[in-house]
Amino acid sequence: MPIALVSLIDENRQWFKSCAGLGIPETARDVSFCGHAILHDHVFEIPDALADARFHDNPLVTGAPHIRFYAGQPLTVPNGSKLGTLSVERGLLRDLAHIAEQEIAAIELATVDELTLIANRRGFEALAQHALNVCKRLGRGATLLFFDLDDFKRINDTYGHAEGDRALVTFAGALRDTLRESDVIGRLGCDEFVALLTDAGGIETEHVLTRLRDTLASINADDARGYAIRFSVGQTQFDPAQHASFIDLLVASDSKMYAHKAAQKDGPRVN
Repeated sequence: MPIALVSLIDENRQWFKSCAGLGIPETARDVSFCGHAILHDHVFEIPDALADARFHDNPLVTGAPHIRFYAGQPLTVPNGSKLGTLSVERGLLRDLAHIAEQEIAAIELATVDELTLIANRRGFEALAQHALNVCKRLGRGATLLFFDLDDFKRINDTYGHAEGDRALVTFAGALRDTLRESDVIGRLGCDEFVALLTDAGGIETEHVLTRLRDTLASINADDARGYAIRFSVGQTQFDPAQHASFIDLLVASDSKMYAHKAAQKDGPRVN
């Protein structure tokens, strides 16, 4: 085949990865062949795109690269979602797609926290650094939040580790529900969580924290399990002159989180 590639697809676009024979990195989804292929479970094949009513006027058919034959195998991750397709000669397609699926699954296992299903430290560091690079390039603000659950050891000691795990999952869910899709969240380990708010300054950050506290207050009232999920938090606004990398932000926010936790022990809680 003159063209072989792995495509990844979201709501609006498709990206070409591991690509051979095609000189463009992405297209709109509405002209993609792969957007049709992921609707199927098996090989999606177009013998002649010019003779197919769905593709005869497609700009990838009428113009470069002048696609005529197409075959694509959907790539499915462990939770059943289809991320995109592998497109190549039909005889090799199923085997190669299976290899690609295994690679995707391995990356997912290496970067996602198994308990909470949000990014683990490795995954968060990669995503956060990429987001910071974008913010820096576009001249936009960002804020890193470093969370530590209050009295988590007491939850484990009093109610058991299964209940402690439930508290961690609940807090991760509250982060997902409160933050925007453009923000990056992760669990660093034990009861420590982080969130990178992109294109956000002080006012937006305080709004996020208020929503998070309100969400947890509602959960605590509804669950009535004998303990409340609360947190201490350190926040640092991204300054390219001071923070060369995500690690610099993390260190600054970590220190502020412990200061916040100490202040709460000496005075009334703020969350």
